[in-house]
Amino acid sequence: MMFEGGGQPISGAAGPIPIPIDKGVPDLPTNAFFAYGRNEGIPRALDLFDKHGIKVSSFMIGEAIKNAPDLAREIVRRGHEAAAHGPTWSNSYNLSRSDEKRFIAESAEIIHKVTGQQPVGWNAFFLRNSVHILETLQELGFVYHIDEPSRDEPFIIPVKGKDFVTVPYTFHLNDISAYPFEGYNPIAYEQALKDEFDQLYEEGANRRRMMLVGFHDRINGHANRIRVLDRFFTYARSKPDVWFARKDEIARWVLAHREDTPIVQRGPAAISGLPGPG
Repeated sequence: MMFEGGGQPISGAAGPIPIPIDKGVPDLPTNAFFAYGRNEGIPRALDLFDKHGIKVSSFMIGEAIKNAPDLAREIVRRGHEAAAHGPTWSNSYNLSRSDEKRFIAESAEIIHKVTGQQPVGWNAFFLRNSVHILETLQELGFVYHIDEPSRDEPFIIPVKGKDFVTVPYTFHLNDISAYPFEGYNPIAYEQALKDEFDQLYEEGANRRRMMLVGFHDRINGHANRIRVLDRFFTYARSKPDVWFARKDEIARWVLAHREDTPIVQRGPAAISGLPGPG
């Protein structure tokens, strides 16, 4: 669950209005669209998760939770993970190595100060990091990141002799991708969730499988979309041996079961084009 409302730039953030506003002019309706996430979306989602006994990982923008600290603390109070998503809603891949490290450290510091929880998971703006990201995250005490959609199961990348976990992302079940405003179809999204689950559940009889559902506060937090997720959670929970887990729980499980986990050896990220040693 992304906690982004209030962390977006005052002008230029992507939203439901297709015509861009003039540069530098405050985009009032788009900012109100983002505010919906913290006013309605997250509270509604928290009640849904409680209903199903599900704990999730919330990737928080520093500026967003500074604007709504009580809500951030409520997320943690209800048993969910507070993970880092940057101090602001902006790129970090184009920063110097030292500046990127400061950017991520600031994100973690804000979350710890507001919620009391030290984040161990990272998600960059649009998943884009510098080639040094894994080493930097490791140096800052992070255990995992999600910025790679290359597998349907978590895996380990050794970095400087120490294991670092990737808990993969998915684009196709991200609510931003699933709910373009011009082609909005909640029933199709619900069927996609069930089809994805059924296929991975079937494969799970013989190998480890993982399914991620991307949830943005201002998108999946709307009433009819919560209904879709309510029905899907009911369906998935009806099947035996399904684990609904926070990402930090997955990462720690992986580290405790290294012998059963894919170990991905990669060359430098600048050469392979994939996350790896810097």
